[in-house]
Amino acid sequence: MVRGNAGVGGYGAFAGPRPGAASLRYGRGMLEQRRTTCNRDCPDACGIVASVEKTEAGERVVRLSGDPDHPVTQGFLCHRTSHFLETQYSPDRLTRPLLRKGGALTPVSWDEALDFAAARLLAIRAESGPAAIFHYRSGGSLGQLKAVSDLFFRRFGPCTVKRGDICSGAGDEAQLLDFGEEDSNDLSDLDNARSIILWGKNVHTSSPHLLPILRRARERGARLLLVDPVRHRGAGLCDAFVQVRPGGDFDLAMAVARILFERDLVAPDTASFCAHLDELRAMALARPVAAWCQRADVTEAEAEAIAGLLGRGKPAAILVGWGMVRRGNGAGIVRALDALSAISGNLDVPGGGSSFYYKRRAAFDTSFAGGPADAPRSVCEPLFGRELLAMTDPPVRAVWITAGNPVAMLPESLTTVRALESRELVVVVDAFLTDTARLATLVLPTTTLLEGDDLMGAYGHHYLGASRPVVAPPPGVLSDLEIIQALAARVGLGDAVAGTAREWKERIVAPRLGPHGVTVGMLEAGPVKSPLARPVLYAERKFATASGKVELIAAPPPEAAAGDADYPLLLMALSTDKAQSSQWVRPPTGPALATVHPAAAGGVPDGARCRVESRIGSLEVLLRHDAGQRRDVLIMAKGGHLATGQCANALVEARITDAGEGGALYDQPVRVVPLGPPA
Repeated sequence: MVRGNAGVGGYGAFAGPRPGAASLRYGRGMLEQRRTTCNRDCPDACGIVASVEKTEAGERVVRLSGDPDHPVTQGFLCHRTSHFLETQYSPDRLTRPLLRKGGALTPVSWDEALDFAAARLLAIRAESGPAAIFHYRSGGSLGQLKAVSDLFFRRFGPCTVKRGDICSGAGDEAQLLDFGEEDSNDLSDLDNARSIILWGKNVHTSSPHLLPILRRARERGARLLLVDPVRHRGAGLCDAFVQVRPGGDFDLAMAVARILFERDLVAPDTASFCAHLDELRAMALARPVAAWCQRADVTEAEAEAIAGLLGRGKPAAILVGWGMVRRGNGAGIVRALDALSAISGNLDVPGGGSSFYYKRRAAFDTSFAGGPADAPRSVCEPLFGRELLAMTDPPVRAVWITAGNPVAMLPESLTTVRALESRELVVVVDAFLTDTARLATLVLPTTTLLEGDDLMGAYGHHYLGASRPVVAPPPGVLSDLEIIQALAARVGLGDAVAGTAREWKERIVAPRLGPHGVTVGMLEAGPVKSPLARPVLYAERKFATASGKVELIAAPPPEAAAGDADYPLLLMALSTDKAQSSQWVRPPTGPALATVHPAAAGGVPDGARCRVESRIGSLEVLLRHDAGQRRDVLIMAKGGHLATGQCANALVEARITDAGEGGALYDQPVRVVPLGPPA
């Protein structure tokens, strides 16, 4: 089995039980509860209670549960994390560095591995300059100490870095354009909402700890509405479900905006804090409501219902989903939703807001790491393979990959493969032999989320926490921090990244949290709500834009993508409760699963094998029929592995969004093709 990056930064002393934590007898050993924080790419950043069995043979985690004392986790974990022990103790776990010799990855000592890496990096820098070295860091771990790797490559060069964001780039840029910053009301503020619109958001899969809050809202009489092209479990949670055309969310938002303008449901003082109101009005009135709804493939009654929740049903909160921004018009969609919240008078009141992201890095100071502005050049993440192959003067000769599996997680997987195969040096820091690690010159084994010593913010709430190692890593495994420090010592930069994990935590916490009395010790003792967060983000109507106002969207984004006669379906590779990106609890075997409406199956029976084809590739799949889905979409799982024929990204052409350099992953036309007769 192959799993994605589970690495985390830093390894220090074990985290003992909190005061009052239970130590129980378990079998012939002692069971001790130790707490840590999940570091994977998920909005919830859950508090974890690890039950550790202590025996004469050593220590082993035997059970994981949610921290009942964490205000958001509230005692339960998602399926992915509650089953993480299958990953932690997988026989496929890497415990020795692997160096390619004679075409094969061969176990070597740490000294040989790091001496080799240092010598090659020094030679490449001397011959071609630091721009010939590309440090790619992604979201396999969201720990703040990962930034020390960035610092090393900044000081070693500065080297080439990535820019853009494959997942959220369009939404990030949209809210920065609209408000000058990107954050959300306190999560508990949803208790003040009379209406909650889940716009493109599947909370069961992507934000499970929102479920108790949403259920509580319904019990007190709040109205919940889901807008999504995909029918999922969230439809059963809500009072109404609007199954919009893929990418038609902007058209639906304009229909709603026109209704708000025509029914006098726009807040009377909107012009005092919103710029470009006249342009927005003209854009919304450019088509009748019926025409906007036809473009969105919804009924006028459905648009009326949304307008009613925003107008007469206020305060109304819009929870903006992440998958929706992975379209060519993704930034325009988010900006249109921000505008609906603002003009309806819901943006700046308790129970309102347009929530896309929580500012998880705001409390931590990692400015030492630099970014694209400090680098000689950068690689757009969604265009990774294409740009790497095209770069000259100098060409990229070496790639160092931290917390990432770009072959599986970026579009045009085979282009990424070609790009990495043609580099002189590829170093992958990971705990498993992923699709990307299989292409490496050198693979360096690192720690998992249960062995990490780090700091965590969340992008689904305002609580901060610390990761503590609940067990030691296997012999032969180093943390990311230890790896980069050992490398730095070999190239004359030991002092630049020196320090224990605890010392780095202090350095990251002190500048912004120190003045508010928050210490590393407090974060290690339990979750702390960020003192920088505001309960209602824009209650004072102060915006960090040049105008000091909300910058309403004033021009339409590109037209939404659609299938054509040859490739009539749009591929949507969705998050699943069985995997965290490419980190699967138990990677599926056999053909990938694809789901379509029966009328879109091209005559292929339910449960039969067929091919899904795009203009750049094809996959053999097992086809499932679902009459609840639209007839213009084909659904697969996100994060499938290329080596097992499960990788949907092998079908997806590399495109970027209308702003923010995100990946337009959901704009890919595909078709279903029956398998031919056996040869």
